[in-house]
Amino acid sequence: MSRVVVRAAASADIPAILAIYNDAVLTTTASFDYEPRTLEAQTAWFEEHTAKNLPVFVAEDGAQRVAGWSSLSHFRPRPGYHFTAEDSVYVAPEQRGQGLGKLLLAPVIQAAREGGFRTVIAVVDATNAASLRLHESLGFQRAGYFKDVGWKFDRWLDLVFMQLLLT
Repeated sequence: MSRVVVRAAASADIPAILAIYNDAVLTTTASFDYEPRTLEAQTAWFEEHTAKNLPVFVAEDGAQRVAGWSSLSHFRPRPGYHFTAEDSVYVAPEQRGQGLGKLLLAPVIQAAREGGFRTVIAVVDATNAASLRLHESLGFQRAGYFKDVGWKFDRWLDLVFMQLLLT
């Protein structure tokens, strides 16, 4: 793979972030959404992250194309979860399996530390071996297993909750 640069996402990256996310919606179980997002919805998501000082990163390949993205979100909206974050990592289909996930997840973890979070949660489809390995490689531990909690592509899906304690 050519040289990859991971940087903070900018508004100009929203269409590329959207394309990568929508591919995951339509072809994978990385997202339990059924319908692709609109540009307006993805822009609102990005603006909300920016307003809440929640990081979004992109990985640019050697041709300066966005090859993947990652973000940190609040785990749940209630105040008691204020110190718990959830990560997201999505890689363009043609770039998967080349180590971009690790490059994208590392700055999310660092941003969580710097942002005062106590823990980061990953919610992963139990059959997504690559994502499970990725999170384990950066210190996440399996913290829960939920059977048949998602329905997509005409089948029930299990979820693995993984956790990284930062303090």
